[in-house]
Amino acid sequence: MAIIKYLANRKITPLLLKHLNYWLLLTFFLLFPGYASFKANTLLIENSQKEVIDQVWQIIYRDYMDVSNVYSRKNWMKLRSKLLSSNYVDSTDSYEAIRAMLLTLEDPYTRFLDPKEFKEMRIDTSGELTGIGIQISIDELTKNIIVVAPIEGTPAFEAGIQSKDIISSINGTQTKGMSVENVVKLIRGKKGTSVTIGISRNKKYIEFPLIRDRISIRTVVSKLNITDTDHKLGYIRIKQFSANAAREMRSSILSLEKQEIEAYIIDLRGNPGGLLEASIDIARQLLDRGVIVSTLTKDGVTDVRRATGNALTSKPLALLVNGGSASASEILSGAIQDNSRGILVGQKTFGKGLVQSVRTLVDGSGLTVTVAKYLTPNGTDINKNGITPDFKAFNNSKKNSKLLVSDLGTSKDNQYVVAENALVKMLSQKYLKRTFIPKSSNLQNALNMTN
Repeated sequence: MAIIKYLANRKITPLLLKHLNYWLLLTFFLLFPGYASFKANTLLIENSQKEVIDQVWQIIYRDYMDVSNVYSRKNWMKLRSKLLSSNYVDSTDSYEAIRAMLLTLEDPYTRFLDPKEFKEMRIDTSGELTGIGIQISIDELTKNIIVVAPIEGTPAFEAGIQSKDIISSINGTQTKGMSVENVVKLIRGKKGTSVTIGISRNKKYIEFPLIRDRISIRTVVSKLNITDTDHKLGYIRIKQFSANAAREMRSSILSLEKQEIEAYIIDLRGNPGGLLEASIDIARQLLDRGVIVSTLTKDGVTDVRRATGNALTSKPLALLVNGGSASASEILSGAIQDNSRGILVGQKTFGKGLVQSVRTLVDGSGLTVTVAKYLTPNGTDINKNGITPDFKAFNNSKKNSKLLVSDLGTSKDNQYVVAENALVKMLSQKYLKRTFIPKSSNLQNALNMTN
C-alpha cells in the first residue's frame, strides 16, 4: 500500500494504478498461497447452510475421539471439499448432508439435532421429559435401535418396555437401517397423541400402544426402612442424573442423617445416565477422598476428577445396579467400587463409557460429539464392558418378575433384600469400625451368605 501511495503522489494515471494494484495482489497470493486457499474456502461457506455444515465438520476435525477405528483425517479433509462444493436449497438438504457425514464415523453417540430436537434434548436434561420416556441407542454390530432404559414414571416405563429391548417398528414403520435421529422423530409428538412401539424381545414381537406426554420428573426419591432386626437403612433411588439430581440427593442424605440411619442403599437400576457433573457431585457427597473418574481424550490427555473431602456421610453403602444402569450411573458405581467405599449388588451394567460434548450451532441446531472415554479410578474402560457387581442378584422369580414402582426397596424386591441382608450382616459384626471399609474381613463375612 505504501508503494501505491508513493506512485499516486507521482501522478500515475488511475488506470496504471489499478493495474499495479492487481499486480501487487497477485504477487501476494503467489507468495502466500495458504491465504488464497483460506479465502476461497471462506467464499464457499458464505451460504448459511454451508456454514452449519462447516461448523460440524470443524468440531469433528478438532475434538472428535474415534472409538470405532474408522475415522481418517485425510478422508475427512476430502469430504469437506465435496460438501462445500455442493448446493443446498434449504436446511433440510444441509441437515441430511450433516447426518450422512456423521454416519461415516459409525458412532451412535455423535449425533446432529435440528433446532427442535436440540431444544427438546435440553428440556430432557433439565428434569422434564417429552414423549414416551425412553433413552435409545444403536447397536454398533446389528444396527438395531435398542432401549438403554425407560425412565420411571413415564408411559414407556408403565407399559413395561425394558432395557435392551429392540425397537423394531414405530406406528408400523420398520426401524431397521434408520438413524437414532429419525427414530426419535417418529417417537416424538404432541402431548396426548398416540404412538405404537413394536418391540422385539427374546425372539418375540410385542406392540405397545402409548400416549405421548410431558412429565416433570422428580429425579431422586428416598425413604427410611427399618429391618426385621431394627436396623435403620436409608433407601435412595436416583432415576436420572439431571440438572436437579445433585441438589435432590444432598437434601435426601441430610434428611436421612437426621433420622440416624445406619447404612444406605442407593438404587441406580434403570438409570440411563445424564449429566457428568451431576454424577461427580453426587460421588463427592459419598466419597471423602480418592479419584472419581478419569476422561481420556483423543490426544491422550487425562482429566482426573477427585473427591474434595466434603462427603455428607461415611456410613456403609450398597448400590443396586442392572443392565439399565448406564453412563453417569456407571461413573458413580465405578467410583464407589474402586475406592472400596461400598458394594455393588445386582447385575452387570449397560457399558456406555463415552463422553459427549454438547455444542450449539450457528442456526440453533446442536451436535453431541464423542470427545473422550470414561475410565474408573482403577483405569477400567467402561465402554462396552460395563461394571460387574460385587454380589450378583436377580429379580427373576414369578413372584417379583414384574415389580411395581411401589415394590422397589421393599421385601418384594429381591435385589434390595440381598443388599439389605449384606448390610445388616456388616452392621452386626462386633468389630465393624465407624468408617466403613468394604474390602476388610467383615465384608467377606457379610458376603458369605446364600440368596
